Amino acid sequence: MGRIAASQDPFRAVADPGRRKMLDAMLSEECSVGALTQMLGISQPAVSQHLQVLKQAGLVSERRAGRNRYYQVNAPELQIIADWLSKYEIFWNDKLGALNAHLARRKN
Repeated sequence: MGRIAASQDPFRAVADPGRRKMLDAMLSEECSVGALTQMLGISQPAVSQHLQVLKQAGLVSERRAGRNRYYQVNAPELQIIADWLSKYEIFWNDKLGALNAHLARRKN
């Protein structure tokens, strides 16, 4: 697999907690820059900068309506991250199973 430019790397895009919060905010509906600014309590320039990174990585799409721009999650582009994480799911399941067994022993 070839290297992805840093500006197009979905892993780098979601590495920032602020951008992850933005993606979470856009899960159920598309959002304007103003709405994201209010929801997340960060400045408009910061929201615009984060959206630019997410757009370059292909993780959000933009719709223009007059002077307004609305953004929504581009879920299929998140699949590369989901695929990578799925390889580690066995470790989580093993750890959660062990925790469950430990708690069950303590309960008795």
